[in-house]
Amino acid sequence: MEKIPVTVDKSHLITIGERLYPENVELLRELVNNGYDADATEVKITILENEIIVEDNGSGMDFEGLKQYFNIGSPFKRENPRSPKFDRTRIGEFGIGKFSVLSNCEHFEVFTKKRDFAGTVSFDKNDWKIQPEEWQLPFRREKSSDSIPDGSKIVLRGLKKKFEIESVERRLIETLPLKAPDFNVYLNGKKLLPRLLTGRKIPFLEGTSYGIIHGEIVILPASRIIHEEAGILVRVKQVSIRRLSFGIESHLLPRITGEVSADFLPLTADRNDFLRDTSEFEVFNKVMERIIAQAREELNRQADEKENARIKRALKEVTEKIESALMKNKEWCPAGLLPVGEPSGSDVASIGSGGIKTTENQEIIKTDTKDKSKKKRVRRHHLKHLTPSALVKKMKIGQMNLALVLDHFGPDGPESFIEGEIIYINRDHPLHMRELKNRERHIMNVARLICQEISLMSKPKDPRQAYERQSKLLKDAFIK
Repeated sequence: MEKIPVTVDKSHLITIGERLYPENVELLRELVNNGYDADATEVKITILENEIIVEDNGSGMDFEGLKQYFNIGSPFKRENPRSPKFDRTRIGEFGIGKFSVLSNCEHFEVFTKKRDFAGTVSFDKNDWKIQPEEWQLPFRREKSSDSIPDGSKIVLRGLKKKFEIESVERRLIETLPLKAPDFNVYLNGKKLLPRLLTGRKIPFLEGTSYGIIHGEIVILPASRIIHEEAGILVRVKQVSIRRLSFGIESHLLPRITGEVSADFLPLTADRNDFLRDTSEFEVFNKVMERIIAQAREELNRQADEKENARIKRALKEVTEKIESALMKNKEWCPAGLLPVGEPSGSDVASIGSGGIKTTENQEIIKTDTKDKSKKKRVRRHHLKHLTPSALVKKMKIGQMNLALVLDHFGPDGPESFIEGEIIYINRDHPLHMRELKNRERHIMNVARLICQEISLMSKPKDPRQAYERQSKLLKDAFIK
């Protein structure tokens, strides 16, 4: 039976490297990760005008190790997923990464030493293309010396693209396993340190049928937002792959950052993305949706507290203005809300149906002489089930104790409503969300809703009369 041989055009190796690793920094990441897999404690990167040097103090390679290093698609790391010295989970899988350098330079050399073996392999792109049938690379043995530590050194020459040190540093800090113990990376003599984020931190650890998911979500203060770091950085085997938003709304995304590790996630060949249509990614995504829900709840709570502080500061002034407006509209003022005398913010005593009220902190002297033995029945407010960040604020208008409640009742809920002597304002209402962005408009909107509910308390004959009374209250309260 005749057979047809399977052949591979070796020029495709360069094409694969160029397409899988189009960014300059990717080749540096691959070379540093090789040092990490080899149990290096230090990797030094030196970027010069037309040359890059990456050297590590890892275990190095002997002659058989070099042959395996240039074996494309070698199963060695898959069959040996843990490093012998530090028991690290090895990052590399396919052995293609070394060819990424050819998309950025014309020539590279690999020098390595392991115990009494030392040697250099040279790879020149032009020489590689000249002889299409020749698959061997030039190798020369070097003199081994105890003064030279074990490890590997890779030199890239004939650079095709310019490397900007600042952008390289920023990208390497994000993508390298810098938090791993006993592992340090230096760029032109500067030690790269993992970025520390300040803010409200939400650590998590979740077990799944595929493995552990762990990490930390950080809610950033508004003053420390870094748009390039918005979203959650996903790491696999200590290496960052991609930032994902997990459905976080665009207006919340800049405030939410952090990292998550899930070593079981399957990756694309270039290790720059995940295989999304897999059960592993589906399980991972469901876990992260629950974690993000906690972060979203925390962010909303912080926003509520900020709004609460704003409302508390302005509510006294708003209350006095509304009380002053009620004085000008006594004919339809709801029973109990009609102030007698000066507004309650004044130190002047006021007289109402229940007695004499001097100042806010002094007791009320009863004038009802029909039955002094009977105590006046106190009506208590019965609040709805509220969220932990709800604002509940008492308002004294005339002789009536009202309560203002700001809380979440859903975007489709009413803008405001009243139950007894409690005025509720819906934080989720689209109009409220819009006015929240401007302090003055926000306070005016809250005052509008308070006046709206007070006008309804006066039992108007029809909606038109209610609107007119609300408008009159607002005009008398805020227009001089």
